[in-house]
Amino acid sequence: MLGNSFSGAGSRLALAGLFLSSLVPAHPQSNAGYAPDRSRPIRERLLPGAYPANPTLPPTAKIPVEPLGFSPPGPLYLGQRNSLVSLDFIGENELLFTFRVPGLIHRQLKAGESDQSDERQIRAVVLHLPEGTIEAEGLWTLHDRGPYLWMLKDGHFLLRDRENLQLGDAHLDLKPLLQFPGPLLWLELDPSQRFMVANSQEPAAKPANADTADSPAMPAATLTPSDEAATGEAAPPQPDFVVRILHRETGQVLLVSRVRQLVHLPINSEGYLESLRGRSQDWVLNLNYFTGGSRVLGTVESACAPNMDFISEQVVAVAGCDSLGSHKLLAVTTQGKTLWANLNPDTAIWPLLVRSPDGSRLVQETLAVTHAVSSYAPLSSDDIKGQVVRVFDAATGEVAFESPASPVLDAGGNVALSPSSRRVAVLNQGAIEVFDLPPAAALAGAAPKTPAH
Repeated sequence: MLGNSFSGAGSRLALAGLFLSSLVPAHPQSNAGYAPDRSRPIRERLLPGAYPANPTLPPTAKIPVEPLGFSPPGPLYLGQRNSLVSLDFIGENELLFTFRVPGLIHRQLKAGESDQSDERQIRAVVLHLPEGTIEAEGLWTLHDRGPYLWMLKDGHFLLRDRENLQLGDAHLDLKPLLQFPGPLLWLELDPSQRFMVANSQEPAAKPANADTADSPAMPAATLTPSDEAATGEAAPPQPDFVVRILHRETGQVLLVSRVRQLVHLPINSEGYLESLRGRSQDWVLNLNYFTGGSRVLGTVESACAPNMDFISEQVVAVAGCDSLGSHKLLAVTTQGKTLWANLNPDTAIWPLLVRSPDGSRLVQETLAVTHAVSSYAPLSSDDIKGQVVRVFDAATGEVAFESPASPVLDAGGNVALSPSSRRVAVLNQGAIEVFDLPPAAALAGAAPKTPAH
């Protein structure tokens, strides 16, 4: 998922990937002969500002969630960005629905007792469509409030708890996959799901003459020697966060670095993408290859630092904002062509993205509020009208479907696209509603895969 793709330990902070540049050798001809697309700028499409009362299509299946044990979270969770729910297609005709089971408030700890205040129970059910019969169910104990589940394309999923990453299947059988040297805080996958980016918290060992971080499936991954070893002087304190790019199936580490805060690093099967500040409101999109070298994809205009995600191998979703602070979403190809640009009204806030497994569609969720939010007009719970789900065709940016979603879940997890992109499921008004969508528009003139460097 993109969204979940986008607080707490799982915050996705839009930072450039420059911290990795020292780990990638220079490629003197990496930009030779490249010219970004110079076609006429795409006109921004203004999205509707009205809150939709009903979905734009009739549901083909409707599964009540109260009999499953789900109860909507209270309003006190709004704004905390806790991951309380996940909804995913585990096949074209199966849904995996997981949710926090309310429990007793933890008692006050006594001296010497460990803090288990973030421990929670997650119920998981696999539902068959369209009747909603339960094919498998389970109960998991997790130990924080961040994102915990990532769906894979082959009917499996990744489940995160503390430093452990497990692989699950449609029967909800779990087996260990990777163990990190410290708590795993955030995870994301490239569109092919060959690689993943992991953010973990690993305080540096003291004393040490070199920075080392034990890595899954490898004895150690060595970083840059410390200043103390090079100069004889005391080195500054090392950051507590480690970001790695790994092969998903083997755990082999491609790149690793210590960073000062969590990093969102968009990747495809060839490299990672960074945004570099240009002139005025221009941002340069730069693709750095895992094998060395880089290539400029082009520029986008945004008044804030853009947040980027690969929708597919050749298309990048760029979330930015205009000079008035309204959120906009663009699709840019790896050949530098802007396909479309959508602008949200200023009453649509906190956007989240979810991409389809095949890359032909993506979902944007926003909160619909009564007024533009600013330091002079802050947001209160009374100002929130609800949550809006919009499904876009990745090739055109056209809205294929729109629906309200309730309860409001500001960390997402309440909408899913099927493997074929022909179905969307939304948690709304006490039920999981499933809708059949028309075929997605094809990406015209899709660029061939760039040769490996």
